[in-house]
Amino acid sequence: MTRQTLGIIGVGAFGSLMQEHLAPYFDLVLHDARKNPVSSAKNVKIGDLAAAASCDVVVLAVPVQQMESVLRAIAPLVKPGALVMDVASVKLKPVELMQNLLPAHVDIVGTHPLFGPQSAKDGIKGLNMVVANVRGERAASVCSFLRDELGLNVFEATAEAHDRELAYVQGLTHLLAKVVVALDLPDFCFTTKTYEHMQKMVDMVRHDSDELFMAIEKENPFVGEAKKAFFTAAKALEDRLSQR
Repeated sequence: MTRQTLGIIGVGAFGSLMQEHLAPYFDLVLHDARKNPVSSAKNVKIGDLAAAASCDVVVLAVPVQQMESVLRAIAPLVKPGALVMDVASVKLKPVELMQNLLPAHVDIVGTHPLFGPQSAKDGIKGLNMVVANVRGERAASVCSFLRDELGLNVFEATAEAHDRELAYVQGLTHLLAKVVVALDLPDFCFTTKTYEHMQKMVDMVRHDSDELFMAIEKENPFVGEAKKAFFTAAKALEDRLSQR
């Protein structure tokens, strides 16, 4: 069978991770407007936006803040029958933009890999992935590929259900990590396992881009209630500790 082509638009930290795991299955075309992607694999090409957007499968790995402009740019370039996917950490906004801006002749699947380069440094098998069907009948095939070929744990969900849970799962963990990083703590000699686990959690996201952090905290419509609950609980605890 002829190998399908897959374009990755946005080759930052996660786009680079994707090409490593997808190259055995697709002929890849990489495009990034902000830098020149690098790859030594024989079936990976560096192309312009048109080359990446005209592939059989198109994966958008750009920050959520750039999603609208990229979608407007590729809308006239995607071919009939193509599958367009995103890998954003929030789902409601990207899904709405893809539905509204992409032509009706393409299928759309939203995804969120619940891992990054740091957590996937020892491989991606057994890690979690959320898939949200948006348009067309391709989500089942996407789920099968992710499970059978890449070995991921796949969870199917609506964009709303995803964002409601991730408001706490990511919204709080990234918020806590930013606070600990801002403390600029020294290397302590006397640590507990609990403290070491906390630092491991912080290190998982310490080097994530500010664009990713802002997307998680500001583009998920349910993060506001999660942050309010967190700060209310923190204030109640502070008040309790202030009592004599």
